Formats: sequence, C-alpha cells, structure tokens
Amino acid sequence: MKTQIVKYLFLCILTVSFGNIAMAQKKKRVASKRPTTKKTAKTKTKSNVKSSTATIDSVAVVAAPANDTLPIKKVAKSLRRDAAVDDDAIRDRTPLPYENLRADDAVYRHKIWREIDAREKINLPFRYSADENNGNQRFISILLQAIQDSSVTVFNSIDDRFTTPMTTSQVAKIIAGDEVDVVTTDTLGNVTGSKKMRNEINMDSIYKFRIKEEVVFDKESSRLFFRILGIAPLKRIITPQGQDLGETEVFWVYYPDMRATFAKYEVYNGKNFGARMSWEELFESRMFYGRIIKSTIDNPYDQFIRNYKGLQENTILQLLEGENIKEKIFNYEQDLWSY
Repeated sequence: MKTQIVKYLFLCILTVSFGNIAMAQKKKRVASKRPTTKKTAKTKTKSNVKSSTATIDSVAVVAAPANDTLPIKKVAKSLRRDAAVDDDAIRDRTPLPYENLRADDAVYRHKIWREIDAREKINLPFRYSADENNGNQRFISILLQAIQDSSVTVFNSIDDRFTTPMTTSQVAKIIAGDEVDVVTTDTLGNVTGSKKMRNEINMDSIYKFRIKEEVVFDKESSRLFFRILGIAPLKRIITPQGQDLGETEVFWVYYPDMRATFAKYEVYNGKNFGARMSWEELFESRMFYGRIIKSTIDNPYDQFIRNYKGLQENTILQLLEGENIKEKIFNYEQDLWSY
C-alpha cells in the first residue's frame, strides 16, 4: 500500500514538472518572436515610406560661407489661423512616387526644352505675389526660398546636365549683383562704420522660366509620359555700359528634388479658392503653356530653334517650328493605334 502511494506521488511530481517545462518553453518562444516581429515591421515602414523633410545636400554646402544668404524679403508668419478651414493636412501633403519606366519598354524617347512666359494669361499664377505663412507665392520666390532653406541643390547654368553645384552666395551675386558698402549710423545719426549689403531682389523682374523634360512612350503601359527634369529662371543681363546681352539662365534646379516643396505650395485660382491645386499637380497635369525652343528631334547639331538656318530673324517661323515638333510627337502616339 505504501509503495503504491509513493508511486502515485512520484507520478504527480513528474506531471507537474513536465507542465512547468512546457510553459517555460512556450513563454520563451513567444518572447523570442516579439522582437523579430517589431524589427520586420520597422524595416517595412522604412522601405515603403519616404520622409518628406528637407535634407541638406552636402555637395553644395561644403564650400558655403557662414553668411551664405539670399537678399529676399522675409515674410512674417501669422500668429493665428488665417483661414476659416483647417488646411494643415493639405499643406503637409507629399507627392506620389513616379511610376517606374524600364529602359527596355521605352520605345520612343526625346528631350524637349520649353520656355514659359509668365506674362501670358494661362501662366499668370506664376506671378501671384501674395504673402502667406510659407512665404511669398511668386514662383521665383518659391525657388529662392527652397535654395535659402538648403532643401534643394542649385546647379550652375554653364550646362543643363546638373554638373556644377552652386552656393547660395553665388546665386545671390548673379541675381542681385555684387555687394556694396552701406554706411551705418547710430541713433543720433553719427556715422559708425559701413557694412557690405546687396540690393533686395526684384522678384517681378524674373518672369520667364525654362524647363527641360523628356517624353517617353512606354510600351508596357501603352502611354506617353512627359517627365520634367529641370527648371531654370531666365534673367535679362544688361552690362554697366548699358549693353543688352539678352536673356540667360540664372541657375538650374533638379525638378524631382523640388517635387516635395512644390506639393506644399498652392497655385492661385482666381475663379475658386476651394479648388486650388499644388504646384506639383500643375506641372504633372501640364496646366501651363511653354513654347518649344529646342528638341532632340531631327537636331544633329544640338541647336536651339532660333539658330536654325533660315529662322534666325523670323520669330514667327521659330514659333511654328516648335508647334511642328509638338505635332510630330502627337502623331507618333496616334499612329500606334488603329481604329
């Protein structure tokens, strides 16, 4: 009888021990899985979601001096909500990523250069001069503010292939001229010294812009894509002797780098302020007019249209040649379809 009781107690002890071991292994398994799950989720979030915060490009800022600023007007921010609706979410939006285009699917590719004149009626939003919390709303002001905030790298206009970065002071010198000595005085009007300053940039003097884009027909989606590559403001250069050197590019900015900035600025809509689009949407929707001044179509000498033989002195024929290039692209796409 005693032997049976001892065997029974021993069996109970073994059962309880096995149960405790099984529970411990289960807890250990669960504890080991949790960090793996968190790590996977963190990795996926990092790979799929791209931050929209502006990053400073070290290539263009390495040689920048301490006082590397642009002489542009500072716009004070409103201390209260200057709107009847909550539009914070709209101003914090980010652009959608581009659809990937494979080189093997691009059966038709050409580069096109256009010139946008903001004095034309369809392009008047480029000259909207109101001040808002994110700065002045002129298009040139948006570009200069992005350069001032180091959220985009600016490239020299020696070429349009984005090869030579510029500092902010170099941009200021081209747009506003050299620094001049300005006399400083105290409260009593006594001269205390002098300091170097630049004249404030006249934003209304820059009303033309040049864009470089590539047109691609993608056979995989059977669509014609227009992808803007760069934007450059134009400025008329007049020497101190009064000689007019014509309009030239001030600098180039890489358009894909500017998309996040453009998405935060709204385009003026005089008919309905409730239906205002962002500048990124305007460019992607092609809601502007720019005449074609150069293309890679039938242009083995890489010339601007104004330099074509027989067109140098006839601006009407230059405009018609640009429309002819546009028609060639349109006809290529249409000829691919049968009705």
